[in-house]
Amino acid sequence: MDANALTALRETVRGTVTTAEDVDYDEARRVYNAMIERRPAVIVRPANTGDVMSAVRFAAENGLTVAARGGSHSVPGFGTADDALVIDLSRMRGVRVDPRTQTARVEGGATWGDLNAAAYPFGLATTGGIISTTGVGGLTLGGGIGHLARGLGLSCDNLLAADVVTADGTFHVASDEEDADLFWAIRGGGGNFGIVTSFEFRMSPVTDIYGGPMFFELDKAGDLLRFYREFIVDAPEALGCFPAYQIAPPLPFIPEDRHGEPFIAMVACWAGDLEAGEKALQPIQDVAPRVAEHVGVMPYPALNSAFDDLVPPGLQHYWKANFVTELTDDAISAHLEHGPRVPVVNSTVHIYPINGAVQRVAPDSTAFAYRDATFATVIAGMWPDPADNQANTAWVKDYFAATAPHSEEGGYVNFMAEDDQSRIRANYRGNYDRLVEIKRRHDPDNLFRHNQNIQPG
Repeated sequence: MDANALTALRETVRGTVTTAEDVDYDEARRVYNAMIERRPAVIVRPANTGDVMSAVRFAAENGLTVAARGGSHSVPGFGTADDALVIDLSRMRGVRVDPRTQTARVEGGATWGDLNAAAYPFGLATTGGIISTTGVGGLTLGGGIGHLARGLGLSCDNLLAADVVTADGTFHVASDEEDADLFWAIRGGGGNFGIVTSFEFRMSPVTDIYGGPMFFELDKAGDLLRFYREFIVDAPEALGCFPAYQIAPPLPFIPEDRHGEPFIAMVACWAGDLEAGEKALQPIQDVAPRVAEHVGVMPYPALNSAFDDLVPPGLQHYWKANFVTELTDDAISAHLEHGPRVPVVNSTVHIYPINGAVQRVAPDSTAFAYRDATFATVIAGMWPDPADNQANTAWVKDYFAATAPHSEEGGYVNFMAEDDQSRIRANYRGNYDRLVEIKRRHDPDNLFRHNQNIQPG
């Protein structure tokens, strides 16, 4: 790498430029998944979009690929790469909410916690993830599944426009009116097409919700899963809920003598009229006696951050995922066999519903293709001790192997592992060829390849 060019980059950007010679290099290269150990050539923390443009041009001119990092939650560690230029957007976390138009402008490094904190005082929200420390950018670019999806659609369905820096270092405003093909591609196509420095979202009136987690005995898991597959088909769209295999954490509402035991849980979020919330959740509560629950009226941001402490930075991660059209008896049998073996309190299995508003968008209206699927399943292996990597990764792989035959071929790109690159075409179905064409137009040399990569050909 040319030393003079690096000096010029430092002088050009307002943010910071870090290399292996700097004392903060090891801290700067660290990512959320502690299983990932990589040494990028340069780490740029831009202060603004101009810095991003300069960094991208520097990478292209010096033969470096680009790894983009927002919230840094990428399980495969796509926010870093050996010998690459990392663009770490963590200094760009501004959020501006406009209550008159019910929109929000969100910088590319913001987390869902940042957006929730800014929007809640205005009584507004949009579909975010399940963990508030997740980056807005990564979640949205992959689609965006969350508590509010059945009523509001995916995060990407609520995206109105985006500022994008493409591989030639140029700036684009992508929307239905400008760069419409690029706008189509970034709504589900991941970080393949550029660095998004700002998102404009449609916001919706959501302030407090009625919901929370409910824990049931493991021997009731079959009853709960069979109930869920029927109930969620025509449940009111204001209700988001998903079953989860979860070891009980040491929380006050869970009996102390049950801490550390595995359960089948249901996490519910009623975003409608609060007086109707108790009635909306009653069918779930009637399935079986609850061992514990923490259900009631709470701010939406409180539910969106309720599980943050279970997944702090520094855990080991390995995940697998599939879309599911029908939760068959055979699929449920596979869950009943493998779910109770969840290894530690941090690991979990979620079966998210993606019907309702999500299915009212045509499969080819955005890059997110699985609009006919009913569920998105994730087997999320997360644990603190590297000594358990082999055993816990095996749990994820065995579970996935058992459920995959009863699932769709493709899965949600935000849940994919690094070894899932062979599934890219399946993840996008009939949208794949159009994505390749747009990739070829905006990134012909595959500068942005550290992702679930759509190759330009």
